[in-house]
Amino acid sequence: MTNTDVSRLLESVAMDRAEIAARLGCHLSTLYRWERGDTRPNLATVEILRRLAETGRHSQQPKRPLFTFVDLFAGIGGLRLGVEAANGKCVFTCEWDKYSRKTYEANFQDAPDHPFADDINSVQPEDIPHHDLLVGGFPCQPFSIAGVSKKNALGRPHGFECREQGHLFFKIAEILNIHRPAGFLLENVKNLKSHDGGNTFKIIMEVLEQDLGYKVDYRIINAAGFVPQHRERLFIVGFRDDVGFDFSALPIPQAVRGPKLSTVLHPEDGTEPEEPPYTVGEDATVDPKYTLTDHLWNYLKQYAAKHRALGNGFGYGLVGMHDIARTLSARYYKDGSEILIDRGKGKRPRRLTPRECARLMGFDRPGKPKFEIPVSDTRAYKQFGNAVVVPVVEAVAKFLVPSLLKAVRGPQLELKLQA
Repeated sequence: MTNTDVSRLLESVAMDRAEIAARLGCHLSTLYRWERGDTRPNLATVEILRRLAETGRHSQQPKRPLFTFVDLFAGIGGLRLGVEAANGKCVFTCEWDKYSRKTYEANFQDAPDHPFADDINSVQPEDIPHHDLLVGGFPCQPFSIAGVSKKNALGRPHGFECREQGHLFFKIAEILNIHRPAGFLLENVKNLKSHDGGNTFKIIMEVLEQDLGYKVDYRIINAAGFVPQHRERLFIVGFRDDVGFDFSALPIPQAVRGPKLSTVLHPEDGTEPEEPPYTVGEDATVDPKYTLTDHLWNYLKQYAAKHRALGNGFGYGLVGMHDIARTLSARYYKDGSEILIDRGKGKRPRRLTPRECARLMGFDRPGKPKFEIPVSDTRAYKQFGNAVVVPVVEAVAKFLVPSLLKAVRGPQLELKLQA
């Protein structure tokens, strides 16, 4: 393909150059080098450009999916939302918590033939549909390097001996070994790298790279450039073939340039419609039930003062419209102490509403359908506290797609384009 062909293809995409670069997961300067003929896009990228040319500016994704994926340890679907935004099609879901499944099913109107398993331990890997990408935010329970041989679960000598509850990563290894998808995207807490003195992460990487033969890269990403929340998470990306994937090349917006809490808080001025039970009245003010009681507020202040006197940094996090919040956790339902909204001098602070949590985690964004919250506040706080930040996943997914398509369709694409 000549630079003239590339220029024509770029012109046929109903997006500006910055939008195209974002969809391809590359720098804007790369597009200009293609047009000048200094370099050429790979065949997978050409295919993506052609797909983008098929759709209009206001479409969220091309008419046909670019790849298929399975959603393991799905929670309420944060990983799925991000990967679907990169034009993937989910073909299998697994989530054990019945309340998370309720929220998931309320937001993804899957066909009756879409497999939805509740327990990954009861799933036979052979029964999972074929997929190009395995996606999962797997739990990380403790396991020791001692006595663990890694190959039994893969049908090889000296297999895993410790496969009791909690070793759910090994289920991922089994699925990868049987299906050999072109790639995978795994997410976990930042501390996975240091868990058990680094042994846990060492085993995981050995399994993925040595036993399964995947080319693996990982990166810790702070979501504060995407949403008004400091939230660091570990993302692990692997490909069956060496496709030259470089995770460090993904541009991540800086926290100082990211949005502030004003973008997710209820304005309480009548500019948004009332949404019971979160907001009430003509001005859609936050329901008083989210304001801390005198007893709880006094307790949190005394607790913070006690630990300050001991030289500790423990205490509540009081934030305002122009701030960035601490990390939302699954324990937020208990007292809301990590993110308390300042209501002004002399007023007790309040918790976030579940709707504000949905916005803080990127499940609710302008131009997107409102995320349904069919569970109690307590359940909702747990679910959003355990979730991923959707815009971060979307950025990662869009960045890895060219490499994924290169692994999935490289030879076929080359024949197709030469024909």
